[in-house]
Amino acid sequence: MESKYTLGMIGLGTMGRNLLLNMADNGFAVTGYDKDPNMIQKLKEDGAKHNLNAYESLEDFIQSLELPRRIMLLVPAGPIVDSVIKELEPLLDKGDIIIDSGNSHFTDTSRRAIELSDKGIHFFGMGISGGEEGARFGPSIMPGGDKTAYGAMKEILEAVSAKVNGDPCVTYIGPGASGHFVKMVHNGIEYAMMQLMAEAYDLMRTALGYSNEQIFSVFEEWNNGRLQSFLMEVTRDIFAFKDEVTGGFLIDMIKDEAKSKGTGKWTTQVSVDLQLPIPTINEAVTTRDLSKYKTLRVNLSKTYPEEKVTVENKEAFIVELEQAMYFSVITSYAQGLHLLWQASASYEYDLNLHEIAQIWRGGCIIRAAFLEDIYQAYKKQPDLEHLYADAGIASKMKEILPGMRNVVIEATKIGLAIPAFASALTYFDSLRTEKLPANLIQAQRDFFGAHKFERTDAEGVFHAIWNPVKA
Repeated sequence: MESKYTLGMIGLGTMGRNLLLNMADNGFAVTGYDKDPNMIQKLKEDGAKHNLNAYESLEDFIQSLELPRRIMLLVPAGPIVDSVIKELEPLLDKGDIIIDSGNSHFTDTSRRAIELSDKGIHFFGMGISGGEEGARFGPSIMPGGDKTAYGAMKEILEAVSAKVNGDPCVTYIGPGASGHFVKMVHNGIEYAMMQLMAEAYDLMRTALGYSNEQIFSVFEEWNNGRLQSFLMEVTRDIFAFKDEVTGGFLIDMIKDEAKSKGTGKWTTQVSVDLQLPIPTINEAVTTRDLSKYKTLRVNLSKTYPEEKVTVENKEAFIVELEQAMYFSVITSYAQGLHLLWQASASYEYDLNLHEIAQIWRGGCIIRAAFLEDIYQAYKKQPDLEHLYADAGIASKMKEILPGMRNVVIEATKIGLAIPAFASALTYFDSLRTEKLPANLIQAQRDFFGAHKFERTDAEGVFHAIWNPVKA
């Protein structure tokens, strides 16, 4: 009797193909399915040493899998996922497992899990981070949902994930759509860090007059220190990359309009729903949108021209810029983790933040040296509400706060937009303030809308007659 495959992958694009190759390298018998014959041929070529096979027929693909069937989807998020599931349903048996490994919105994952559970099919959503290289050699994996299904996949996922100090960068995240929720927040943090690096680049280019070679050197120095991260490495290398067309640096030829696929926007939207502020992440999302108004920006730059002003003490400023970057990176992680803390309670995900920090240390896009500090902070205090409250983090923040303030002051003086840096500082100042002016807002609401207010000297809610009607 012909042996069956342990797992089947639907979607043999770069991510799906590389993940299958990773599984084959780790000794698992795997196969794939794709409607595009070219994708099947590409898998066969890349997986020749493992004799990897794939199918154009969905029925043949399904019949090739051992029971219970493990089927992983790596297709574009949205209606395509529902379409694939609809095609699969008549061909599956009760107890079979579907794993959605794309960037699906967590609410879609919740709905699909309920619908499939009613039909006896296990389903869970799984975030994967690390890009095509991570998929091929070890990503960070965030599976959440059906725990029975995760148990059937655990051995495979631990084998193919990235490793840090021998620990696999995968863990069971929690019930429901928690896996996709955590991946969504991961992407929000990624947005913030990318925006911060872009603002640092602009400060070096405009306020300091640095060349691409000098900016490369700064990012290289930062990456050799406490700011070490995958994104820092990528950003450093961009400034050394030459353009084949002009012979100059490619970065100088790229139009300044940033695109997005939506996961950052989702993070912003859910933060509003949960009433949990993440302003630095929000600014990163907003600034990408603002960048698309290129014609308007060009016209307004002529309406409001400014004289070019540079920072006088460049040596001191670059030291402070490193401090501001570190301060803001800490803040970006803190905002994302605070959102996870709130979502854990609101959606009953029961998230383990120290395990999430642990699996983000390797394989994923936001992997960084600082994640070890985060991991230790939450390991020491599993119920830690906010990263700022950790004594070790607080000590670092206090040390670099003056540099953070000076960078924001200098950028404001010379008219450079630094929305992510500025929001990180304002967020910090708001959270550390015992008495905010929100009492005035509440008074205003009561004045014009009778929305009532709470007092500092008595329990209950009150309403004042602010403007009594004169007889």
